[in-house]
Amino acid sequence: MMKRVVVLLMMSMASGAQSAPLPGVTADAAMSKRLDLARKALGPGYVARTRHRAADGSPKYTNRLVLEASPYLQQHAHNPVNWYPWGPEAFERAAAEGKPVFLSIGYSTCHWCHVMEVESFEDEAIATLLNTRFISIKVDREEHPDIDAQYMSAVHALTGRGGWPMTVLTIPNGQPFFAATYLPPQDGPDGSRGLPTVLTRLADAYREEPARVVELASQLTAELSRAAAAPAGGPLPTATVIDAAVTSLASAFDPVNGGFGQAPKFPEPATLELLLRHYRRTRDEKSLAMATTTLEAMARGALFDQLGGGFHRYNTDSKWRVPHFEKMLYDNAQLATLYLDAYQLTANPEFAVTAHETLSFLDRELRSPEGAFFGALDADSLVGKGRELHEGAFYTWTPAELVSALGPSVGAHLTRTLGVTATGQVDGRSTLDRGTRLEVVAAELGISVEVLRRELDAGRARLLAARARRPRPARDEKIITAWNGLAISAFARGAIVLEDPALGQRAVAAAEFVATTLLRDGRLARSWRLGRATGAGTLEDYAFLEQGLLDLHEATQSMRWLELAVGLQSKLDELFLDPVSGAYFRVASDGQQGLFRELPDVDGAEPSGNSVAALNLLRLAELVGDSRLKDRALGVLRAQATAAHRGFGAAKLLCAVDFAIDTPSQVVIVESTAGASAGLLAAMRTVYAPNHVLVVATQGEDQRRKQAVLSLLEGRSARKGLATAYVCRHRTCALPTSDPAVFRGQLEGN
Repeated sequence: MMKRVVVLLMMSMASGAQSAPLPGVTADAAMSKRLDLARKALGPGYVARTRHRAADGSPKYTNRLVLEASPYLQQHAHNPVNWYPWGPEAFERAAAEGKPVFLSIGYSTCHWCHVMEVESFEDEAIATLLNTRFISIKVDREEHPDIDAQYMSAVHALTGRGGWPMTVLTIPNGQPFFAATYLPPQDGPDGSRGLPTVLTRLADAYREEPARVVELASQLTAELSRAAAAPAGGPLPTATVIDAAVTSLASAFDPVNGGFGQAPKFPEPATLELLLRHYRRTRDEKSLAMATTTLEAMARGALFDQLGGGFHRYNTDSKWRVPHFEKMLYDNAQLATLYLDAYQLTANPEFAVTAHETLSFLDRELRSPEGAFFGALDADSLVGKGRELHEGAFYTWTPAELVSALGPSVGAHLTRTLGVTATGQVDGRSTLDRGTRLEVVAAELGISVEVLRRELDAGRARLLAARARRPRPARDEKIITAWNGLAISAFARGAIVLEDPALGQRAVAAAEFVATTLLRDGRLARSWRLGRATGAGTLEDYAFLEQGLLDLHEATQSMRWLELAVGLQSKLDELFLDPVSGAYFRVASDGQQGLFRELPDVDGAEPSGNSVAALNLLRLAELVGDSRLKDRALGVLRAQATAAHRGFGAAKLLCAVDFAIDTPSQVVIVESTAGASAGLLAAMRTVYAPNHVLVVATQGEDQRRKQAVLSLLEGRSARKGLATAYVCRHRTCALPTSDPAVFRGQLEGN
């Protein structure tokens, strides 16, 4: 059926007649009062982004997006396209006027979204076509991940690939009949169709044969809905399923450059976490080698910002030299956590440094004044007299620029050390990487490694200061609940593993903001910007935040965070649980359902909400001793057993399977006075034991209060007045100990 729909749609495009010339577009005068209101909300620093201006310099066009909080929508607020935000108004107008809907989905830091805006949405002729024959809707995928996921399934079905910007044509009820990604403004010499041709032919098809287009859209939507329905499920995945996934990963592993497959290469944090877990369980050296080789290559390559820390989105080449330059909160939070895990497992100090520099980047560049974290930095920045957007311009260098900033000698040394060449990789400019080891470079230059390392450390600081004077990439200042949950996890884990209380304070500040601003009456909002919370929280918002709160409880041992996590789990069960399959829907039962209700099961750049929810349930079950929570987690894993067998795209789900089939540790430390357990906790920091829970209590009122929730504390005491650790599995404990070395050995037995 799906193939038939695709063929019929392609026939519609090929047979459509050319339309008559269209009238010119005019500015929407009704927007003037709204613009005044919007400018007050946006503040005095607001600058309209458009090349179309009136004689007085003001924007020539203004549309409804000027009232939206999303930076991505505001980027399009002065296009000549008469955009609507997502909502019923646009679809009602499409129905009333008998027009199809042009749906464009992207995000503010997306390079190709910027390209399509400049080429097409700022083009008055294309805008005329859109305004006359379509109702146009612009969606920020980060505000509406549910809408994005549904229409992305149409893109995959019709094209076999995905990406942003997403270009979808729908009938007035929202059902898609055409889907693609970036489309150029003209037809190509190879016969490929540009946006105007696609729009004209499909608008003609809708005008001339509306019933046929509606039938095709209905068929496609039915197919997508069936594909999104819960599979039959199956038995609980076993260690054999994990082993098969690792074998599949090994077949795609690049042993020379690290990573999987060839270009493009993505960081794959969940995949690498699975390999670390697999090594811990099996001691398979190949699993560890795949993970550490990739982690080292990513940290030394241009995917990692060698001056300011933090990771770019992905690499367009196989050697980690040419990144796609946006920096996302969700990538960096997950990667910081991953490098902390790798450091615990291997004691490789490079992994600790990478984790710390990534967290420092998030703290310096993405932390909001309120204490939470903004979403992303753009790939592009404005350069030249024409103030044109160029991808990567902020991050790339020429040999002359290094010499100018560092002097002839050090500049020449670091040009070689950081891989800067005369030809470069991006518009004649070079990314920075440390792909060649210092020992090799030092030998080539005839200097000692120690001298070169000192030059590199001092030179990085000077280059960072020089770079700070360049035009900066734009920052998307949405505060997204799910991504802040990941950041809370990263900073809380950093506080533990790196023994850095300041990192814990950052996690607490972010959690305080989310708990007081984005959580109302037990329900989460999706995002916050310009003083207002917007959108209903999705499964990912609840699950990722709950994970962050569980990690923060472990770092601080404050019951507030555990109690909030328990409350979120209760609300998640109430709003999202599918009683038939046992998994969780992405959208709440009383939320806007869109084309169909989806049970997410793909671990991509962000893990699936179901994968994280399963891990949360398993951790909570061990903490509070409630077997019903474990049963619910196992229900999720059984419901998604089919996905688990995919291997690729199910890595985080298999991490949950690893926890479920393991004998997790319940670690209890009771101290006679607050802080007396520092030695035991220091020993625990050095052990990679992903399947554990930790409870620390001070004898007396603190222990009595916590014991009301945490039955693990019953019967535990600080023996002989010393902080005492109890390591238990299946509620059976090893001998209590106050010796950090013995305690470490008990933990490593996991």
